[in-house]
Amino acid sequence: MARLSVAAGHQVVLSNSRGPGTLADLVADLGPLARAGTGEEAAAGDIVVVSIPFRAYLSVPAGPLAGKAVLDTCNYYPERDGHITALDDRTETSSELLQHHLAGADVVKVFNNIFYKHLGSLARPAGAADRSYLPIAGDNADAKAEAARFLDSIGYGVVDVGDLGDSWRQEPGTAVYGPPYGSFSDEAGTPASEAAIREALSKASR
Repeated sequence: MARLSVAAGHQVVLSNSRGPGTLADLVADLGPLARAGTGEEAAAGDIVVVSIPFRAYLSVPAGPLAGKAVLDTCNYYPERDGHITALDDRTETSSELLQHHLAGADVVKVFNNIFYKHLGSLARPAGAADRSYLPIAGDNADAKAEAARFLDSIGYGVVDVGDLGDSWRQEPGTAVYGPPYGSFSDEAGTPASEAAIREALSKASR
């Protein structure tokens, strides 16, 4: 995602739990539009991406993200994250839990359903016949529009799934999670049209 962003001319601040020094090689590879920073510095961006094991979602600082569109790439895997009752009994989605925690921000679920290598290889400019689409969900229409503009700039169209309560339709185990973009063994992936994503979403059931 950072690589696509700098290619599109965006400035990127990367942060992790181990400190900026551990990202030196990555930012050097990404070039002058990228730098490593603290979590607070990363949170100062116009759009913030949260991509962590879901079990750590309460560690995301809420204060600095108030008023921001927060792109949530996280997936809940009980075998990794431990069991969370609200997710196991399906009373809430993982993105709704993150939204509760980041009460002042506007969470948009996106990027969680595509293999990272496919994300890098399938980007296409607007108007391309083989452009791929990603599902997004969120409670705030303005935040979803902001997310859609960002995705367009890095080479992807969007399909609006609905609000965060509907984001289960793009979670692990659904038809839109992985397969539309091809096999993980094929790093180049397969373009997934708007129609293909809508068809996959229509197969989601609980």
